Amino acid sequence: MVDVLRVGDRSPRVAEVRKSLARLGLLSVDESADGSADDFDSYAAIDTLFDSALAEVVRGFQQSRGIIADGHVGETTLRALREASYTLGARVLQYQPNNTLVGDDVVQLQTQLQELGFYTDRVDGRYGPNSFDAVKNYQLNYGLETDGICGPKTIKALSRLGLRITGGSPQAIREDEQIRRAGPRLAGKRVVIDPGLGGKDQGMTVVGTYGAITEEEILWDIATRLEGRMIAAGMETILSRPRGDNASTESRADVANAFGADLMICLQADRYKNDKASGVATFYFGSELGSSSLTGEKLSGFIQREIVARTQMTNCGNHGRTWELLRLTQMPTVEVVTGYLTNTEDVAKLTDPMVRDDIAEAIVVAVKRLYLMDADDQPTGTYNFAELLEQENR
Repeated sequence: MVDVLRVGDRSPRVAEVRKSLARLGLLSVDESADGSADDFDSYAAIDTLFDSALAEVVRGFQQSRGIIADGHVGETTLRALREASYTLGARVLQYQPNNTLVGDDVVQLQTQLQELGFYTDRVDGRYGPNSFDAVKNYQLNYGLETDGICGPKTIKALSRLGLRITGGSPQAIREDEQIRRAGPRLAGKRVVIDPGLGGKDQGMTVVGTYGAITEEEILWDIATRLEGRMIAAGMETILSRPRGDNASTESRADVANAFGADLMICLQADRYKNDKASGVATFYFGSELGSSSLTGEKLSGFIQREIVARTQMTNCGNHGRTWELLRLTQMPTVEVVTGYLTNTEDVAKLTDPMVRDDIAEAIVVAVKRLYLMDADDQPTGTYNFAELLEQENR
């Protein structure tokens, strides 16, 4: 685990961050130790200080990458900086099942292939099987060796194509068509429910009206209520992990992908050093770079509004992020942050079984609204589960 760098810290790693941001053109390069403004491989002692100006640049970079823009440099931000350092042609891209190549060079490749009609999936910067197949298809059509390896010959062929006409995202069109073809009924829809904690990781312990309760108990209780409602509506559900298993993000995403899920709902709680922070928020795959899951964005908006209407919790909005779970899952995935365990008002609500019931109902109703599409005509917060079941049984 990488130590988090913050304003006031002094470390050679801060200079490495400065170099990375300078290479990306996001940070001006001052005179270095040897007087060369263009020498990225040397730095002065002052470059090792994490100051407020650097934090602002980091926030801008984080915002563009779908990372929470806190101005701190932790593992996620360092990973994103490494990925951003690659440009198409800087390395040979090939499919490695156990070591997927990730970077901006893959984003460039996916985007070009998408514009040419060879790649129709999410632009996520991961050289996985879909990118591999798209490169092979392109190579076949261009008369190259069809090995799926994006090396100098393939890149040179792409560069010769010149200007292209760009259009809408095939991935977005496909997601929308999948929802339309699935029909308005919930019966038969497959959903993975992902409680954010399990095993030895119990999270925070808070005290509510009914005594002490752990973060893990709160999330699993919501998950159980959600699962019960979905099963009653005829949906197929699966939990991303056994309750006693502290599974990794990758393994939970693998479960969802293997299940062939239509949707994935991840349940989380939050905390913050300032106890004034409160409210519910939802997240979907998306950033300024690459494509976004429009279905994920739509569903996260429905969930956000339904929970707020039913619980009167602070509305912290729905946001695009590139977190691993959102990125690794092949279906639209929404992470629901149900409230702050460091805020007394949120704790009072999350420790109330009736409010947890409201959250579960809100999520099911939001999923129903997603599939109703143009037939969704009821005001937010007014469509209850009994009405939903009645409509499902007609």
